[in-house]
Amino acid sequence: MERQRLDKWLWHARVVKARTSAAALVEAGHVRVNGVREKSPGHSVKVGDVVTIALDHGVRVLKVVGFSERRGDATAARVLYDELHSGKQ
Repeated sequence: MERQRLDKWLWHARVVKARTSAAALVEAGHVRVNGVREKSPGHSVKVGDVVTIALDHGVRVLKVVGFSERRGDATAARVLYDELHSGKQ
């Protein structure tokens, strides 16, 4: 797998609890891919992309390093990204 939908990747990486929540987060403009605000949940991300997510409790900056066919536990999700920055606003 070379690419994956942004909402699906956010869900598999356990950034959010539900895929619909991931889609809503993207549509609300709270997600940037490589510094560009993305409003389409179907946007494809690839390995090496940097995803910035504005959440209620702060901002997370994640580098995509892999994909998964299914949503796994927290340990499986952790191998999908490198945490570049996580902080409070």
